[in-house]
Amino acid sequence: MEIIKGGVTAAKGFRAASTAAGIKYQGRTDMAMIYAENPCKAAGTFTTNVVKAAPVKWDQEIVYHHPAAQVIVCNSGIANACTGEEGYGYCRETAKAAAEVLHVPEDSVLVASTGVIGMQLPIEKLAAGVKQMAPELDGSLEAGNLAAKAIMTTDTVEKEAAVQVEISGKTVTVGGMCKGSGMIHPNMCTMLSFVTTDVNISKELLQEALSESVKDTYNMVSVDGDTSTNDTVLLLAGGMAGNPEITEKNEDYEKFCQALNYVNTTLAKKIAGDGEGATALFEVKIIGAESKEQAVTLSKSVVSSSLTKAAIYGHDANWGRILCAMGYSGAKFDPEKVDLYFESRAGKIKIMENGVSTGYSEEEATKILSENEVTAIADVKMGDASATAWGCDLTYDYVKINADYRS
Repeated sequence: MEIIKGGVTAAKGFRAASTAAGIKYQGRTDMAMIYAENPCKAAGTFTTNVVKAAPVKWDQEIVYHHPAAQVIVCNSGIANACTGEEGYGYCRETAKAAAEVLHVPEDSVLVASTGVIGMQLPIEKLAAGVKQMAPELDGSLEAGNLAAKAIMTTDTVEKEAAVQVEISGKTVTVGGMCKGSGMIHPNMCTMLSFVTTDVNISKELLQEALSESVKDTYNMVSVDGDTSTNDTVLLLAGGMAGNPEITEKNEDYEKFCQALNYVNTTLAKKIAGDGEGATALFEVKIIGAESKEQAVTLSKSVVSSSLTKAAIYGHDANWGRILCAMGYSGAKFDPEKVDLYFESRAGKIKIMENGVSTGYSEEEATKILSENEVTAIADVKMGDASATAWGCDLTYDYVKINADYRS
């Protein structure tokens, strides 16, 4: 597997474009389009929030009930959530505008929105944006990068990843882009991720590969514990790599899954590290667990703990908060057998052994916790299972950003 530059345009047959439609933001791009030269197999995972945005409902219909997809249109600034029949109608009108200008079926156009909940989209600006982007579609890495920037809201950086792997003698590429900074606690799987690949694979296995990958990637991220109305991951497979179609779980399928998992893991970590107001990526590894389920529960409880996140911001080795978060997770373990470590580029230190302090150096711990990527490792000594979750520190700026986000 080779890590390469790029995002949604890295794979063969995909183009992208972006534009400033003036939907909410001024002086920046706020719409992106991804276009596949050929109809694609499509897979998707979506928010489990009962309150689902109109684009989520639209995309679920296409992914689950239509044979192919060819276009993704995304806007930032307004989420098109809690907008009733009018909002759903705007999904249809957006798809219609794209279908007309790109000469594709209306039911092959996926849509996505991110931003403020409860506002109606200015559909005239949205439709105009679609028409502006269509002639600008380009397969360059720069076009993909500009598309990644256009879907940002409170994100501070664009988020892309791409990788190549050889499958049956053919080079297969998987690339993607995502956005997400606040209201991040995916359970579907406001975060959006769009992944493209030129692999030739059945629709059924494409969906299965994505659903499995999401469990260990996007679903292991938490910035603030809030599950959005708009969480969506879309995966398009165009088949232009020329490999024999993957129709069973063989070596080719495993190689594709590894590439897909790399892209999704990379994007998930970028979301966590760019949490609103964050100064550090906070990674939590649970090892020695009795089962994968236990490890997932424990790691997500720690990474979601506001007190622990605040301690990470203060570079404070307040390990009692970690043990406490594990204790209220609902998972059963013996706290008097737990070992805890902190690790970063500055080194690794054992903080706790068998449930009590090791008498560690506070100065050394603070040095390790002062890096912009920090890991807590907890060994519960019950088995061989493990899980990793990603989050970020909790800062003053998180409150500032969200106190006036709507206004």
